[in-house]
Amino acid sequence: MKITINNIFQKATLNSLTISILILFFGCKKEPKEDEIISPITGSRTEFTLDSLYLYAKEIYLWNDALPSYSAFAPREKYAHIASEINAVNNELFDLSQFKINEKTKLPYEYRELLNPKYSYIETNYKQNAKATLSASAVQNSGIIVNHIDNVTYLYLPSFPKLNTLRNDLDNIFIDIAKQKPSTMVIDLRYNRGGYIETAEYLANLIASSKLNGKIMYVESFNSTLSAGKAKILKHQPYLDINGNYVRINGRQATMADIDFSEKGNTYYFDKKGQLESVENIYFITSGSTASASELLISLFKPYYNAKLVGQKTFGKPVGFFPIDIDRYSLYLSSFLLKNADGWFDYFDGIEPNIFVDLPISPTLGDPNEVGFKSILLDIRADRRNAFIAKDTLSKMTKPATNFTLKEILSIENRLKLK
Repeated sequence: MKITINNIFQKATLNSLTISILILFFGCKKEPKEDEIISPITGSRTEFTLDSLYLYAKEIYLWNDALPSYSAFAPREKYAHIASEINAVNNELFDLSQFKINEKTKLPYEYRELLNPKYSYIETNYKQNAKATLSASAVQNSGIIVNHIDNVTYLYLPSFPKLNTLRNDLDNIFIDIAKQKPSTMVIDLRYNRGGYIETAEYLANLIASSKLNGKIMYVESFNSTLSAGKAKILKHQPYLDINGNYVRINGRQATMADIDFSEKGNTYYFDKKGQLESVENIYFITSGSTASASELLISLFKPYYNAKLVGQKTFGKPVGFFPIDIDRYSLYLSSFLLKNADGWFDYFDGIEPNIFVDLPISPTLGDPNEVGFKSILLDIRADRRNAFIAKDTLSKMTKPATNFTLKEILSIENRLKLK
């Protein structure tokens, strides 16, 4: 499920609030249990928004099994009085995200001291275009750095922007890397907060041997309501293709309820790209800023390679989401787990490094004397610690600014597939 920053629902015209909410709530009224209280069909705009947030969470939130009933949660009573609707909505979202407890940490999976969820978030719809416009000037030029030292190739990646902005550069870089025939790859992700899964996946296919073709790369696993096709509330969300166009099936407009949320339908496999076949070991340089698609890249290699982390513990984000439109807001609820071929996903508190290193604040990236890279070289050749001679001077390839935000953007990559 590859959720394209085309703002999936940006082209969807929102119905008037009253009509859409009435449809939503009537659609949820299906032979209610005797003790079940359905949300009201009358109320203010804010009350409808608060109700909708709860109702969507109850069906699509990854940990929806921990959420209380509507009457017990009482969103209108708890939040409608809060000044500023966005504050009310954010307060509700935070509370919804704190019910499911991680038994390992004894804290909520989405716990954060800042009183906002660790993963889930909500935005006002009108900010979407402004963000895309401002992003080019808000981020620094995206620079990839490559260095070859003996049979080790170092590759620094600051982010994973949209694949079509980086594919040619990656292809050219890996033509040169393949000629070097390195046995070890060093992937520096210390500042890489994530981005497009399609780009991380493409990089994995450039690095991996063709022997992995057809083997599981990763799986996106949804809650039981979604995977069983029981999230009926999604019929109120239109399904758009990768280009943001409406899709028709069976003579009607497709909706998000028509998506295949099964594990089988959301399993992705290796498909070798490029000519590099020599890599046997992979090192990752990581920090607390290493998140999401970067962590997925690390995770998907663990079952197949001797993969080591050097630096500091990663951020810890083995989940993804897709956008839901609620009136003037776009809601991003944690909705699926990212599992590797071994079924591993439990790095909510971050992935621990094999070699802990205090990384410098302003490093010379790619320099073999930089502490992170140097630690790897020493680990590879401990008995030849002074014998590393760079074949080439550092090769810095600066890319033009790309249209993405520094915020992790896995949430708006459209990889959802119809059944």
